[in-house]
Order: sequence, then structure tokens, then C-alpha cells
Amino acid sequence: MESSRRLCKYKVEREVLDEQRLEEVTQRKTHSDTHRSLTESFKDSLRCTVPKLKRSVMNSLPVLYWLPKYSIWDYGMPDLISGISVGIMHLPQGMAYALLASLPPVFGLYSSLYPTLIYFFFGTSRHISIGTFTVLSIMVGSVTERLAPDVAFLRMNGTNITTEVDIIARDSYRVQVAAATTVLGGLIQVILGLVKFGFVGTYLSEPLVRAYTTAAAAHAVVAQLKYIFGVSPTRFTGPLSLVYTLKDVCSLLPQTHLPTLVVSAVSMVLLIAAKELNSFLSPKLPVPVPMELITIVAGTLISNYAYLNINYTVSVVGEIPSGLSPPSVPDFSIFGEVMGDAFALAIVGYAISISLGKTFALKHGYKVDSNQELVALGLSNAVGGFFQCYSVCSSMSRSLIQETTGGKTQMAGVASALIVLVTILKLGPLFQELPKAVLAVIVFVNLKGMFKQYSDIATLWRRSKIDLVVWLVTWVSTLLLNLDLGLAASITFALLTVIFRTQLPTYSVLGNVPGTELYLDIEKHREVREIPGVTIFRSSATVYFANAELYLEALKEKSGLDISKMIIYKRRQEAKQKRRERRAERRAKRQEEPGWRDTCIDGNVTDKEDQGWTERENGTVFVIPTSPGAPEGQGRWEYLKGGDPECTSLGHDLERISLGSLGKWTWDIHSIILDLSTANFIDTVAIKTIKNIFQDFSEIDVDIYMAGCQACVVEQLEIGDFFSESITKRHLFASVHDAVLYCLDHRWKNHRTSTRRNISTCTCKLIQILVKL
Repeated sequence: MESSRRLCKYKVEREVLDEQRLEEVTQRKTHSDTHRSLTESFKDSLRCTVPKLKRSVMNSLPVLYWLPKYSIWDYGMPDLISGISVGIMHLPQGMAYALLASLPPVFGLYSSLYPTLIYFFFGTSRHISIGTFTVLSIMVGSVTERLAPDVAFLRMNGTNITTEVDIIARDSYRVQVAAATTVLGGLIQVILGLVKFGFVGTYLSEPLVRAYTTAAAAHAVVAQLKYIFGVSPTRFTGPLSLVYTLKDVCSLLPQTHLPTLVVSAVSMVLLIAAKELNSFLSPKLPVPVPMELITIVAGTLISNYAYLNINYTVSVVGEIPSGLSPPSVPDFSIFGEVMGDAFALAIVGYAISISLGKTFALKHGYKVDSNQELVALGLSNAVGGFFQCYSVCSSMSRSLIQETTGGKTQMAGVASALIVLVTILKLGPLFQELPKAVLAVIVFVNLKGMFKQYSDIATLWRRSKIDLVVWLVTWVSTLLLNLDLGLAASITFALLTVIFRTQLPTYSVLGNVPGTELYLDIEKHREVREIPGVTIFRSSATVYFANAELYLEALKEKSGLDISKMIIYKRRQEAKQKRRERRAERRAKRQEEPGWRDTCIDGNVTDKEDQGWTERENGTVFVIPTSPGAPEGQGRWEYLKGGDPECTSLGHDLERISLGSLGKWTWDIHSIILDLSTANFIDTVAIKTIKNIFQDFSEIDVDIYMAGCQACVVEQLEIGDFFSESITKRHLFASVHDAVLYCLDHRWKNHRTSTRRNISTCTCKLIQILVKL
């Protein structure tokens, strides 16, 4: 097969196409052809109002599209099994992640219920599980503890005249802060989705997201240390809060509550061992064993019957109200204080959800609408905020369970929500004696996957140093600047890397692959040949205001032509030529004066170089170079002995006369082709720069051409008044090969015309000299 591919060839014969000829051949459409008038658009909208309205409703409510086609026999049982499995995971994760958000555990269960039901109606992904997530929980926790710190809720203890924290008032206000932040973040997501801003998630590259979640895992670990060791460190906010918190926890280690540490250690060992066993047996099990739920149940039973809270003062979850709380309007006065945090939550939550959604959609062959996903996630958060939920997004672990256990549609989410609902209504009070240390251990163990992302450093070191720098900067900034400022710094740095890469692209001179129309970098390919007299210049990035000046400097460097110096040199040569012509005229006048003696007979000619003569033996010789710019004295010559001309081989030899033989200046490069195939836009600064290139190089008689321009670039050149009488569309070519063929053909024709003109001039001079001799 490989040999047949090597033998495959093709041959195309066509005319050389410049932009003007290409438009004639292809019949390029005008602006009126591609853009309808307002009247026509209004008529079409009226004519298609009903179908468009129906399609718009279907797009806004995807459930109306897939639910009527839902087959209970095909999808009912897989969705039910998957939903139960995911619902069981919701319970421990919801309560554990609520601690990360510094909220009572029941609000983690609320966040696993309402948003899931909202997403059922508006979401387009069939496999992601909406609910609490580690990173968002930490981000919410940083907001709640910043606006509702413990020191703001101290009260006097009447018995021993000491201060203590009013936990009920503190938690109540933290719930208000979390709900307001969630509603605002949801509204931001909805607005972005309605204005088709779903592509915003693309600015969060994979290395950035993975580094951000890895750093967030470090924040989660530090936040759980107080529950694992049973200490009460001071809560810090703002930049370097992680460092200060970790330092304070280390200073409190001598005060570790030993019963709490024992509970944490036993729970961690058993949970890790059970999870490893579960992973080993997972290929043989139809559904994974819910080890977190088993750990919670076991921890609750042991705590309840051993009276850990009473006998050993082990901190427990406490009262969990049964039933659903009524909806309430969030405190809008908090919006101003949490605007930045809400925007960060909106972007991070969407980026995580859309990346998971597209992964599963690609695997199972369906499409996920990024804008609709943004709206669905926004409505899940905005509506959930009215029911005291905090920000949610999809979870990798739960989504994998939903997909691997056979989930087919969003009905699996409804089944999981029913499990959470039953727990809230009937089973919630049973977990009141659950130690908080067990929940902290669940969070700690579930972060194992994020800690594995440190292997990205070695992978990126081999694949892309720039992505590695983005990863490291994101990780460091998120650790030191906290989650909100760290995200802003990370996105800014990632965008700067793109700007730097476009501002400092790779510039190359192209050559031809022999026997083909392909042109590659001369410095990187041995068999590529440079076109004589033609320089093909290409930039690996679009030319725009940030790199336009660098583009011009690189062009001068690669072509070897310093325009300013060469213009000065040209002017000097022109002035020198004029002086020679004036001397020749004065000499001719002196020759016409009476008494002037021809010194050429005896071979002593004065100022021979200016006349184009040299000596050979006892006669005079006129030198005709065989090629442009040939060294002086080399070429074909004719004897003029004793004043008798023997012009035996003028003809073809005189056709080789060039500007160099007449003492005029010339360069090795006569044409430069700018390969703009990499450009997808061009701004006014770049247009002005390219105009200047045309004008400057024309001063030294070097022709400039452009090749490979996309249609959008040509339109922008037209709008920017690039074309004129001196720069026409004849200077633009469909490909580099077209431009090269035109340059060679055009230069050859000009060279022949110039040669004939020079031959005529030289012949006249020869005749004048022969007559005088």
C-alpha cells in the first residue's frame, strides 16, 4: 500500500491566477449577494415564524425533543440502575462538600436535588451528573467565610463570662451569602448563554483547568485538616491565606484532639482499602459498591452507640432538619460584594461541565449545545439559589458512574434526585451523630484523582514547554492568590502566551521542492531549492498591530536587503553615473576641438574605465560581460588593433549586456513574495505596513507580490483602501507557485526588453568610437 501511494502522481495544467483573474474565473459574489436586505429578511422571518418558533422552543427546552421518543423498555431499567447508583453517591458527597463550602451538611443535599431537576428540562448532555463539586465548594467556602467570619458572630457566655461563636446566626448568614452568590452566578451564565457566549469556555485550556483543579485540591486538603485533627485554626482570607492557614494548623498540632484523629485515621485506612478493593473487583461487578455511603452509615452507627460526641467530644454533624425548606428571595444587597466571585464560579463551573459533556457526547455520538448548556447550568444555579442551594456543576466521579452503569438519558438524573429527596424527607435525622471527621476523610480520599494530575508536569515537559509554564503559573497563582484571584491571573497569563506567540512567530524563507509546486522552509529541509532572484517570505502567525513592525524587520533580515542603506547606495550610484556621463560628454567635446589627437592608436587611452575599455597587447579591447554583474575584465572581447575594428561575434554576445556592464547598480533579488496563507485577518496597522513594504522596495527596483490570501483577508484589504493604481489585485496570487511563475516570466520579459535597450545604447557607442577611430 505504501509503495502504491509513493507512485501516485498527478499533473495539472492551468493558467497563472492572480486575484483579479481568480475573481473573473470564480465569479465572486458581491456583498448584496451574500447579505440580504432588511426587507427580504423581514419577509422571510414572517414567512418562517411558526417553524422558527417551534425550533426555538425545542432548542430552549430539549426535553420536549427527546422525552416523547423515550423508550421505557430500552432505556428505563438502565437509567433507573444508574440513577440509584449516582443518588447513593450524592448523599456522602453532598454532606461532605457542604463542609468545604462552610455550610451545614443538609444544604449540600439541597444542592444535589433542585439543580438536578432543573437540568433535566434544559440540559443537552445525557451523561453528566449535576450537583456539588469540590472546586466550586471551596470557592463558595472562601466567599462565605470572608463575608461571615467567626469573629463577626461572637457572643458572651453568661455562665463563665467568655465569648463563643453564635453558630446558628453564623450559619444562617452564610447560607444567605452562598445563595446570593449562586443566584448571581446563575444569572451571569444565563445571560452569557442567551448572547451565544458559550465559546468563553474555550479560553480555559486543558492545562489551565487541570492545574486549577489540582491547586484547588490543595485548598480542600488544608480546609479539611481542622476536622481531621480536631483543631480550630484561625480563618484567613485573601492572598497567601493558604500559607497562613497551613502555618496555623501546624502550630496547633500539639493540641490535636486524639479521639478525632483516631476516627479520622481508622476511617481513612478503611476507606482507602475498600476503594482499592472496589477498583480491583469493578470489572466483575455490575455496579460499583458505594463505599462512601457504607463508611457514613458505619461511622454514624459507631458514633451513635459509642456516644463519641458525649464521651469523647468528637464533633458531629448535629441537627439535620427533615423536610424541604420553602423558597426565599436572596439578599440582593450582597450582590455587589460577590460580583467577582460569582463570575469566577460561573466560568469555572461551565468549563468543567462543558468539557465533561463534550467528552461523553463524542464517545456516544450525540451533540452537546454549548450555549444551551450554559443556559441550563445557569438556570440550575439561579433557581437552586432560591432554595438555599450553592453553586453546582458536573462531577467527574458521579458522571463516570452514571455512564459506566448504563445511563442513557437525563432520566438517570431524575432517579438520583429521588434518592436524595427520600433521604432529606425521611432519613436526614439519622445522620445527626455522623462525625465530621468521617466527612472530611471522604473529601480527602476523593481528591486522589486530582492529586494524580501532578503527572501532567512530566507529560507537558515532553510535549509543550509553553503549556507546562501555563500549568505551573496557574498552580502557583491559585495556591498563593486564592481561587478567585488565581483564576483571573491564570487566564490573563494564558492569553498573554497566545499574544506573545503571535507577536514572536517563526519567520522563514521558502524554497521549492523539486518537481512539485510545494514550498517549504529552506533552513529545515535539505532538498528544498531556493528560486534564483525570488525570496518567498512567510510568517507563522497573522500579521497585526502587535507584530507588524517585527514582520518588516524580519523581512529585511531574511531577504538581506537593508532598504535605507540600499536607497542611499542607489542614489550614490546614480550620481556617480551622472558624473561619468558628464565626463564623457566633456571628453567628446574635446575630441571635436581642432588639434585633438587620438591617443587610442598607441594604446594609451585616458580614463579607459569610464569608457568601458581595457588594454590587451598593443590594441584596445571593449569588454562585454557574459552575465549581469560579471567581474570587470571577464567576458567576451573584440580587438580593435590599429584602429581597425574586427567585430566578428557581436549578435548573441551583445544580448548579454546588462545594467552592470553600463556601470549601473543591480541586486541579486528582483522579487519578494509574501506568503499570507497563515493570516485569517488583517488590521489597519498591518495594511499600512504592507503598503510601506511595496513602496520601500519599489525604491530599489524589487517587486513585491502577495500569495495565499484568504477571501476574508482580501475583503479587509479592499475595505482598508489597500489597492491603488500602483498596487492592484494583479499583485495578489492564489498560491505561492502562481506568484513564482509570474515573477520568473515577468522578470524574463523585462530583462529581454532592458537587454535590447542596452544593446542599442552600447551599439551606438561602439559605432561612435569606430567612426572616430
